[in-house]
Amino acid sequence: MKLAKLSLAAIVVAGLASSSFAADTLADAFKNGKVNGELKAYYVTHDADNTDRTDILTTGIMLNYKTAPLYGFIFNATFQGSASPFLSNDDKAYYTTNDGIYSSGAVLSEAYIAYNAGKTTAMVGRMFLDTPLVSGSGSRVIKEAFEGAAVINTDLPNTTLIAGYVQKFQSRTDGAGNVGEFTKNFSTNSSVNVDLDNGGYTFAAINKSITGLTLTAAYAYADAFYNDIVGTAAEVNGVVHIGYVEALYEGKVGEVGFILGAQDYYNKFNDSTTADDTMNVYAFKAGVSFKGINGTVAYSQTSDDVTASGAVISGLGNGADLLYTDPVIGMPGYNRDTTSYLIDLNYDVTAAANVGARYVLAELATRDEDYTAIYGSYKFDAALKGFSLGAQYETKGKDADGNDLWVKANYKF
Repeated sequence: MKLAKLSLAAIVVAGLASSSFAADTLADAFKNGKVNGELKAYYVTHDADNTDRTDILTTGIMLNYKTAPLYGFIFNATFQGSASPFLSNDDKAYYTTNDGIYSSGAVLSEAYIAYNAGKTTAMVGRMFLDTPLVSGSGSRVIKEAFEGAAVINTDLPNTTLIAGYVQKFQSRTDGAGNVGEFTKNFSTNSSVNVDLDNGGYTFAAINKSITGLTLTAAYAYADAFYNDIVGTAAEVNGVVHIGYVEALYEGKVGEVGFILGAQDYYNKFNDSTTADDTMNVYAFKAGVSFKGINGTVAYSQTSDDVTASGAVISGLGNGADLLYTDPVIGMPGYNRDTTSYLIDLNYDVTAAANVGARYVLAELATRDEDYTAIYGSYKFDAALKGFSLGAQYETKGKDADGNDLWVKANYKF
């Protein structure tokens, strides 16, 4: 299941708090900086409505450089590059506007300065964000990024507070076969694009005061949104307010682990074109684990409200997608008047290998869709340490048709 990893707070705070590598001069800060990177190769096949598509292979590279801390400051930069060779001209039109996998070119995704004072870290510039309602997806070769500012504070016991402002967004692609550039147009989970004329804001609080229990509350605000679902993509002059709450409890009795979760997304649209301008989706999940065998069941329900979007917006960026009932690849559960059910069973073969299967039934307002998937991953060690392989195969049924195969190879160095 998808979890809020909060890597922004974890990585930045941990990195700045380490004084053992701190520099005394600006020259030392750059000399003692660290370089790391990742090589990627993703292979995708897609078959929808009995229309076969040519397989696509996309390769990519990510290079990161971070200076050593100097008086609490660091500079961090990340470059991403991608190419999709061998794609036939017949299928370029499809992959240009679908799947977010076809891209060619390079982009400087991160270029920010961070400053740490006590238990507070502030960041300004281009950056990868991973908060509950503003989060860039890393499921494709090119990872989404944001331009703006963020502040993370951990002064309160067992509590992380996050505040952020974003003014531009770098998508996976530009919709024309190139790597995405930084623009004011933000992608979301529900094919609704948000045009941030005046920027967007988010606030989040994560509390772990009770052993095993994680409480999350988050809010995001976006100005001047328009929508691609209703057909015209005409701009709706207004704002969208997004709220999210979650209670997640993880425990263990003997050798049996268990997890219980409840979540709710809430949208309010000001100046909407419809009479009812609110929408929400709530979900519950329960899971057990025993000696590497993990099982989860989940349920979600979207309200039957008609808004300009036609679906609940789960946040800014495709990574803001935490719904318990998501299939492995698809995401039907945010659509209005939709009831979804999930069953997932997976097995940790070893600490490095996992295989699983998932079934999702989505009962939409006018049709039913089901998704059946198998997936697996393996992390190599020894001479191939840093190299990992993953595969996902998902097929759609009932009133939907099609299947997808994703094979991902990553090497981190």
